[in-house]
Amino acid sequence: MSKKKAIIKWTAVAFVGLIISVVSFAYWFLSLIPPPVVAKATLRQTVTDDLPYLAENTISGRGKILAVVTSTAEMGDSEKTTGYELTELARAYYVFHANGFEVDVASPLGGTPPVVIDADDMREYDYAFLNDNVAQQKIANSLAMQDVKPDDYQAVFFVGGKGAMFDFPQNTHVQSLVRRYYESGKVIGAVCHGPAALVNVKLASGALLVANKTISSFTNEEELLLIPDAMDVFPFLLQDKLMEKGAYFNEGNMYLNQVSIDGNLVTGQNPWSTWSTAESVVEQLGYIPKRREITAEENTVAILQAYETGGYNKAKEILGNHCSSNPNAIDRELLAVHSLVAAMQFELLKAIELVQLLSFSNDAVINKSI
Repeated sequence: MSKKKAIIKWTAVAFVGLIISVVSFAYWFLSLIPPPVVAKATLRQTVTDDLPYLAENTISGRGKILAVVTSTAEMGDSEKTTGYELTELARAYYVFHANGFEVDVASPLGGTPPVVIDADDMREYDYAFLNDNVAQQKIANSLAMQDVKPDDYQAVFFVGGKGAMFDFPQNTHVQSLVRRYYESGKVIGAVCHGPAALVNVKLASGALLVANKTISSFTNEEELLLIPDAMDVFPFLLQDKLMEKGAYFNEGNMYLNQVSIDGNLVTGQNPWSTWSTAESVVEQLGYIPKRREITAEENTVAILQAYETGGYNKAKEILGNHCSSNPNAIDRELLAVHSLVAAMQFELLKAIELVQLLSFSNDAVINKSI
């Protein structure tokens, strides 16, 4: 055999070996994610009566909160579709509802706003929202911002969704309502891209609302990982704009829970901050949030937070505590996604350790069931 043929042969063997190794790893990696305890088909049938947080020990009579969503269906000229994030509206809506507030929905244009539904992120409260006739009627007939009566509400909550970057900042009705609420002491909440509603608001003094305020929102790092050409797609990056306007930007770990409270201003970094942001709004309104069962997704975010602050062993300890009491108390799919995100960022040690945590959680499930 000639030297050239030998090189080709062994190159082919190495390539096939690499392919086999990658496929084998993929099968092993996927095997670490057990099928969901509740099948998606069943989850899709969830209604509010199925959720003790909403069905038991109900509270009412505390007034109304206005939730504002985007009317934008396309990201500029990019031909990329967008809208409000259903999970961010659904979870905040039910926190407010469970704590005794009626919730109305508004949008810059009114009517039925465009929605983003990510099947991978959908959980029981999100499907309950889709099956909630009252909530769906409010969405289908959202109030136009120009028709909102500010005195009707105790607080406003700006829901995220990338469309908010295009129609929240320049909307004069949004600006007027935010200025009025801030100066009268009413609570203003916003999550993910929702803080885009704040960037151009000027107070009666002429000062920018966000100047010298501690604010969280979707970060540059989070934006650019998902949309590498975000600087061309959006009119601005939200973190950059808030800082340009004088805000103290409070950045948490990527895709984990982060909430900032500055007086009557409550802002959250991303979709995984929605529960905490909404409950912080309730607290700022003077109430202790109603107790609810913490979701598997939230437990997993807490484990990932522990990894960032305390390292692998701390995260493993918390993970073990959850799995020993309830093997289904964590979201293994979310843990897997974060390991892939770490790999995408070439944080190889982190990726490996998160896979190890995933494997550890899988062993705990198996041992618990034996």
